[in-house]
Amino acid sequence: METENLEDGLLTTKPRVNCRDVSESDSKATPIVILSSMVVYCGSLTVGCSSAYSSPAEYGIMEDLGLSIAAYSVFGAMATAGGIVGSFVNGKLADVIGRRGTLWFSEIFSIAGWLAIAFAKNAWWLDLGRLSLGIGNGLIGYAVPVYIAEITPKNLRGGFSNASQLMVCCGLSLMFVIGNVITWRILALIGTIPCILELLGLLLIPESPRWLAKIGKEKEFETSLQYLRGWSADISQEAAEIREYTEAFKQHSKTRFMDLFQRRYAHSLIVGVGLMVLLQFGGSNVIVSYSSSIFNKAGFSTSIGTISVAIIQIPATVASVLLTDKLGRRPLLLASAVGMCFSCFLLGLSFLFQNLHQWKELTPILAYIGIVVFPINIKGSAGSLVSLVNWSCSWIVTYSFNFMMEWSSAGTFFIYMGVCSSAVLFVAKLVPETKGRELEEIQVSITHSLQ
Repeated sequence: METENLEDGLLTTKPRVNCRDVSESDSKATPIVILSSMVVYCGSLTVGCSSAYSSPAEYGIMEDLGLSIAAYSVFGAMATAGGIVGSFVNGKLADVIGRRGTLWFSEIFSIAGWLAIAFAKNAWWLDLGRLSLGIGNGLIGYAVPVYIAEITPKNLRGGFSNASQLMVCCGLSLMFVIGNVITWRILALIGTIPCILELLGLLLIPESPRWLAKIGKEKEFETSLQYLRGWSADISQEAAEIREYTEAFKQHSKTRFMDLFQRRYAHSLIVGVGLMVLLQFGGSNVIVSYSSSIFNKAGFSTSIGTISVAIIQIPATVASVLLTDKLGRRPLLLASAVGMCFSCFLLGLSFLFQNLHQWKELTPILAYIGIVVFPINIKGSAGSLVSLVNWSCSWIVTYSFNFMMEWSSAGTFFIYMGVCSSAVLFVAKLVPETKGRELEEIQVSITHSLQ
């Protein structure tokens, strides 16, 4: 994923790259690759914690600070508003100061956000803290997958990339479980722990070799790549391919933002933006943010419900990590979209029974099943434009959810179900597979798909 002035992963060049298989020594998960990944995974853990925080903290905050439903909706949506701010600068920032520098900035925003929430005396401080958290998330959501993709060998890239989603789910589970037994202020302080761990860890890991090659730091590029692949590994082939692509990229880097909308980039633009729109409007974020209130409205125990979500999502994500490089990303994305559709149907049906005053005893059961089987780990890396669309749609859905539930609980989830059905067709027809392919090869094939 190389970027300049245009959107990463969407606007690509026409490099003359002969994407060959890397040597056997290049395909190992060396200790430094594992360490580097674990450090940046702390950023993913931060995203999971901040995304889920609004669910267990909802009733405590509303009671202690006297917030109305409308005021809490603003608080819940401020993280996505911050994500929009972060998405405006994440790609450019990652190009200017590097992937590690971007992650460092992201955790500064995250720590400031958690502390503002933990010591908030009114809604203003809550909202500012949540906004700061969102800005950090907007930077993390771009820098983590880009860094992981750029340091890992192609045969391991899918597993390592999906492992970041495992850490997101671990963050979600952590908030759901301990949020039932501690106050919302202590919960916010716990959220600072992964941020601090990443800040310290960033001092120990190398910068992305692809970024170093792009900015012309040849010596540092070779050192970083050799460090990642092992001092005894032969990096000549992989280094030559990165250099060849980088040179070709520089020759085509004088572009404008509007060039992104040329016909040759239409397919990658449609896939990137379309996935973000459909997944967000399918309700993927509201389940995380408001699961406690959904369980409560359905008449199910919020503690049992949220703990169940926490327990089940982790093995589900582990399975996703293990299967990605075997089955490919497209089949798993398709299965997740189908799962979202089914979950929204069950949730809509449960509240329909409640509204009709028929079989009301089924409402908590169906709502429980619907939320527990919901695949909340559907996220992916995206360029700045796609990230902007993702956060914008997430803000709309998160802010409007409580108002939609007051209008019609059943109707809300049936609308989400319709969007998820569209997502199934979208993935089946338009989303390409990227299993076992080099980053440069993927970019070349997508760019030329409509030429």
